[in-house]
Amino acid sequence: MTGTGTLPQRPTAARRGGLFWHRDFRLLWTAEASSKLGSSVTSVAMPLVAVATLDATAFEAATLYAASWLPWLIIGLPAGAWVDRLPRRPVLVACDIASMLLFLSVPVAAWLDVLTIGHLLAVALGAGTATVFFQTAYQAYLPSLLDPHELAEGNAKLQGTESAMQVAGPGVAGLLAQLAGAVAAVLLDALSFAASALCLWAIRFREPRAPRPAAASLSRQIAEGIRYVARDPYLRVLTVFGAASNIGLIGYQSLLVVFLVRDVGVGAGAVGGLLAAISCGGVLGAAVATPISRRFGTARAVVFSNVGALPFGLLIPLTGPGWRLALLVTGGLVIGVGVVAGNVIKGVFRQRYTPAHLLGRVVVSMQFLNYGAIPVGGLIAGTLGATLGTRPAMWIMTGTLALTGLILLVGPIGRRRDLPERPE
Repeated sequence: MTGTGTLPQRPTAARRGGLFWHRDFRLLWTAEASSKLGSSVTSVAMPLVAVATLDATAFEAATLYAASWLPWLIIGLPAGAWVDRLPRRPVLVACDIASMLLFLSVPVAAWLDVLTIGHLLAVALGAGTATVFFQTAYQAYLPSLLDPHELAEGNAKLQGTESAMQVAGPGVAGLLAQLAGAVAAVLLDALSFAASALCLWAIRFREPRAPRPAAASLSRQIAEGIRYVARDPYLRVLTVFGAASNIGLIGYQSLLVVFLVRDVGVGAGAVGGLLAAISCGGVLGAAVATPISRRFGTARAVVFSNVGALPFGLLIPLTGPGWRLALLVTGGLVIGVGVVAGNVIKGVFRQRYTPAHLLGRVVVSMQFLNYGAIPVGGLIAGTLGATLGTRPAMWIMTGTLALTGLILLVGPIGRRRDLPERPE
């Protein structure tokens, strides 16, 4: 992006019949769909590589899951300040290219017969680092690409597509694992990041450079984002809830492949099919987020979608062979509906509510705790699985998840019909 000249203006999608006709949004949408499909495949393929190819233990499998989220704790806060200093689209492209190269190294190492658990952990950490920058820049880029009244539709489309890819990905991963081995599925993820980078590079819109104090230090900018979140009663409660719920949610998910393969006796192909069925809940959640927000109010919709859905996770540890597989699908489906619907509503709220020059730092300050709790949940689940067994660990993690929705009843969110669109 140059510092002088005329910047391309945002197309007004409302005059064209919706965001489907918004060229740059379509490219962003396609990039998101491509990378999320590959990531969804890898979320199943990497544990299958570890368990089936490298004979990993339950603790190693959970640690592998946790490693991809650990960078949020290490570099999450400075990443937000860096993203607020940089044009977001080049950051997105660079992250895609880095992820492509990292995941490409897995099949190469396997073909050379040098693949190890340590290699998988290094790839998970590196790709997780790229994800920190990508997710922060992506959340901050969307409000500059779209008009404020388009954000609800844009977030719903992106969340719905992400959920749809989570439906397709496990099935593709299971099929590839059976036909060509789990390592081949990781190769698909590398190719998906290449496609995403090409789409992002083709976007014409260049967001205007965000103003910032000339003498502001990195630490001062980080502190400004943290203070904004800590002092705001809405963002503060949503941050605490996100961190607590992720410990339970990711805790049981990090053990799910091991649980299904070793405790329930499900094959690799069936694992992919079951996880694909569960992910249908996310598609439905994205579809209902806007209607329930309009009908009941955004604050009530956030509370209901989480308090009502998360206790269904208690069905998952009851899973067994035969008809008891339906308990897994039911519990996972309902959780998916609630979590994704809540995420769509919260994402739109944060983008409308936060001043533009602070958005990157506010996003990463919240996600520092939200996503930083993920490796904690994975490590707790892995330790419990190694000491108590996988099924008891699943009971503890889903029980924790069931209680976390009550946090949303603390503070003004539980007393309001709608979330505000600007600080009160």
